[in-house]
Amino acid sequence: MDQTLITPLLEIWKGFFNNIMAEPALFIGLVSLVGYILLRRPAHECFAGFIKTVVGFYILLVGSGGLVNNFRPILAGLAERFQIKAAVIDPYFGWNAVTAAFTKAGWTTSLIMMALLIAFLWNIILVAFSRFTKVRTLFLTGHVMIQQANTSLWMIFIAIPALQNNVWGIVACGIMLGTYWAVFSNLTLEPTQELTEGAGFAVGHQQMGAIWVASKLAPKIGNREKSVEHLKLPGFLNVFNDNVVAASTLMLVFFGTILFILGPEYLASKKFYNPASGEWFLKYVFKTTIHFAVYLFILQSGVRMFVAELATSFQGISERLLKGSLPAIDCAATYGFDKAGGNSVLFGFVCGAIGQFVAIMGLLVFHSPIMIITGFVPVFFDNATLGVFANRFGGLRALVIICFSCGILQVLGGALAASLTGLYEFGGYHGNIDWDTLWTFNAWAFQTFGLPAIVVLTLAMLAIPQFQYRRSRDTYFTHGQPAE
Repeated sequence: MDQTLITPLLEIWKGFFNNIMAEPALFIGLVSLVGYILLRRPAHECFAGFIKTVVGFYILLVGSGGLVNNFRPILAGLAERFQIKAAVIDPYFGWNAVTAAFTKAGWTTSLIMMALLIAFLWNIILVAFSRFTKVRTLFLTGHVMIQQANTSLWMIFIAIPALQNNVWGIVACGIMLGTYWAVFSNLTLEPTQELTEGAGFAVGHQQMGAIWVASKLAPKIGNREKSVEHLKLPGFLNVFNDNVVAASTLMLVFFGTILFILGPEYLASKKFYNPASGEWFLKYVFKTTIHFAVYLFILQSGVRMFVAELATSFQGISERLLKGSLPAIDCAATYGFDKAGGNSVLFGFVCGAIGQFVAIMGLLVFHSPIMIITGFVPVFFDNATLGVFANRFGGLRALVIICFSCGILQVLGGALAASLTGLYEFGGYHGNIDWDTLWTFNAWAFQTFGLPAIVVLTLAMLAIPQFQYRRSRDTYFTHGQPAE
């Protein structure tokens, strides 16, 4: 599509997205402000609600950003240190890979913004007509939206030549992606409400299908009465019942081992460690790994502040604009409701990481033509989230099994998807669990069946809320309202 065909409306949309929606704190704050206005609250309450929502989300972002920025290079460094040619499974590496692929194909990335706009509007339509669609959740996680839009549009373009680089391909992508946002965030509503005891939100992120599977599978393979918070360690080990001690010690062992493998020379060459300052390497390792616990607790401290404001304010939108709707937000919002005080987050991450490392060793042993490097965002946020849900519904045993299995699926599914989509050539793939399983299948279906696959898969997704509704007709549209 020629760049000159992009309308002024699209330029306005791009400006709004880049300055508001892609800034999740501002976007969620704006949603909160609109909700309070629709509730007809006094101006000072609207302002206070906006500020508290923004500040709370920025606190969460400080924690999550610190985790990503400090620990992603450590994991990615393993590939460079040992000169391993591999694709990194991480949505930011995947984003860069798709951008490079679009450039090589001669396509403008503005097409991604157009697909995203259609997807978001379609999600709104599905919620607005919830009487018929049975969809109750509006996907609001802006940075995740663009990550998913670029990967899904690339999948469709390379699979179906007739839809390449034209308006019909953009529309097809927007409708299918918007349906995924609406339907799969809707699937997370009941388990999230039970986890949070009625906090009034669903999850809108990268592991929505996996959350639903985990909530259904966990009770069958575990016992919620034997959860992480009930874990009693004998003797001196009971010090690890303190989640600060547990998080700090486990990360000291986990990331400390990786830092020692990388070595001071490599870390100094990348300017992570400065031996000229006289700092001992052992001190650097301790200081770096202990920040995992610091950032984790910063993240958790921001959750309740913005969730409380958003849940209250969204009632205005639910009552006056989108009847019965609930917001679907960042998966990190669930971490503040971990009854184990953060240890479910920690254990989920570690079990998922072990699963990924086992799967990567399997690729090496069996001489796989596709190699994968662990990306921090999927291995932490997917498995930490599944850990919280698995622990809530099936206890520690379910957490271990589900998160370990998730780690394996992330690597094997990511390798298959990177090969199917050709993104292995560009060094990265999306990597989150839904995109290593559901969307890997979608990519195969697009390439095998073409346009009919998009139609059939979209209709199949739209049928899911209908089955949900039939199981609980009397409470379906009241379930999910914030607890008083």
